[in-house]
Amino acid sequence: MARSPLHLILLFVWLLVLLMDGVYASDGDADPIYKTCVEQCEKTGCVGGKCSQHCKFSSDGKPEGGPWYLQEPLYLQWKQWDCRSDCQYHCMLAREEEREKLGGKPVKYHGKWLFRRAYGFQEPVSVALSALNLAFQFHGWVSFFILIYYKLPLTPSKKTYYEYTGLWNIYGILSMNSWFWSAVFHSRDVELTEKLHCSSAVALLGFSLILAIQRAFSVRNEASRVMVSTPVIAFVTTHILYLNCYNLDYGLNIKVCVAMGVAQLLIWAVWAGVTHHPSWSKLWVAVVGGGLVMLLEIYDFPPYHGFVDSHALWHATTIPLTYLWWSFAKDDAEFRTSSFLKKAK
Repeated sequence: MARSPLHLILLFVWLLVLLMDGVYASDGDADPIYKTCVEQCEKTGCVGGKCSQHCKFSSDGKPEGGPWYLQEPLYLQWKQWDCRSDCQYHCMLAREEEREKLGGKPVKYHGKWLFRRAYGFQEPVSVALSALNLAFQFHGWVSFFILIYYKLPLTPSKKTYYEYTGLWNIYGILSMNSWFWSAVFHSRDVELTEKLHCSSAVALLGFSLILAIQRAFSVRNEASRVMVSTPVIAFVTTHILYLNCYNLDYGLNIKVCVAMGVAQLLIWAVWAGVTHHPSWSKLWVAVVGGGLVMLLEIYDFPPYHGFVDSHALWHATTIPLTYLWWSFAKDDAEFRTSSFLKKAK
């Protein structure tokens, strides 16, 4: 029964390796027409008939030739919109419109696709979907918490019979933290928000790997848990420090995240194939769905109408998987608790 789906997961791994090469090229910012446009805009503040209000401000947000009350509001200053970023944005729009009229294909600028802003958000669709994922994670974690502490029986010392309660609680907190910073990052991509987004995602994936190992191999002893967790924590911590203190290498980070994601998918896939868990079917759907979702994360294509790209679709597909995953966690808690009580009797 496990043979065919496991081969499907291995096929996903092979496809991911193929797709991870050559997706980070950036030709748009090397275009001399684009460069000239940015230079002219920084002098005039306008691109065609569109003029930027930020060109009235210096790079530190202070008004040029105006009173103090014209300074950028604090709630906008964190986004670091300035004359140069506005000029780059409007020049990219103008250049892409020219390419479309000439029948050319979209290109990346500064390593990323061009997204159309809306209501002050750089990637409005991804922001909305990140917020929705955050809401579903919160709902799943709260429902798990209520089930564990208020619906299932507790020990005389008011502790849960389910051995993995703490792990799932930490997983829920890290998941909500990751989706929060995802929403912030997609609202405005600057170095600080990118570091927070990447760091929180790596921390979540690292802990998810720990959770997969400990649940699949039924690691219950505290000393054994420390021995299993320490190497993963050390690796994740080193990688986060590397990204934040040495080099924010997006390509390397994607490879690390995919490696940890594939590792836990394989662990869950094998365990679902050999276990007699009553909710093994939910686990299989989550594993296969996770593999397909990972393909969306790696397969890069230009945003449709400047709003929806593969990453936004990845955000959308993780929503039902989040609901299914927490449903499995609750089923597992009920199964383990009932098994323990039956043995006690």
